[in-house]
Amino acid sequence: MPDVVFAVKDTDGRYLAISEGCVRRCALRNRLQAEGRTAHELFPGAMADRYRQQDQTLFAERRPLRDRLDLTVYPDGAPGWCLTGKQALRDTDGQLLGLVCISRDLAELTRERLLDARFAACVDHIQAQYHRPLRLEELCDLSGLSTGQLDRRMKRVFSQSVGDFIRRTRMEAASHAIAHSRRPLADIAAGCGFSDQSALTRLCRQMLGLSPRQLRMQVHAPRPAAARD
Repeated sequence: MPDVVFAVKDTDGRYLAISEGCVRRCALRNRLQAEGRTAHELFPGAMADRYRQQDQTLFAERRPLRDRLDLTVYPDGAPGWCLTGKQALRDTDGQLLGLVCISRDLAELTRERLLDARFAACVDHIQAQYHRPLRLEELCDLSGLSTGQLDRRMKRVFSQSVGDFIRRTRMEAASHAIAHSRRPLADIAAGCGFSDQSALTRLCRQMLGLSPRQLRMQVHAPRPAAARD
């Protein structure tokens, strides 16, 4: 899949492995040339700064990053937009080893000029500020788009309306907190932008088919002992 690239980095941002697609984009002769190097040695400065900031956010927040709208370098050397996801890598004891990054080009949307820095800033704002009330007027101002234009653009890029994208972003944060902490559900609801615990419960049931308590119990349920030979 030429429009998808992946990379593995250590906790200092040094590349441990990259895909062939990444080799071509970075004008390298082979994968080995990337080993031990950082994004600042392979990508333009502003791109590398953003990638490094994402890595630090991933490690600090201890939850995966999904659907980050980034500028990257396409195989022909031209800049273009992509959607990026990042997941921390840990050993069997839970110690942090690094991360894996997978990006998918948005070449068609880039050609149609449907993506730009202002729209990306709007998406970033939702993903960073989901814990507080988000007004549609505020998002339109950030993106430079009308209400209808912004909704259509979100559907082209994420296959979701603005409202659905906000709800999904909040639910992802809340479900991670439910599964990986013992915080009271009311605190999680408030910290993830829900009006109250009931709103969190409704969306959790709608999106995951479980209540928050059921989700927590499922994650923390004792695992069956391994079968003996």
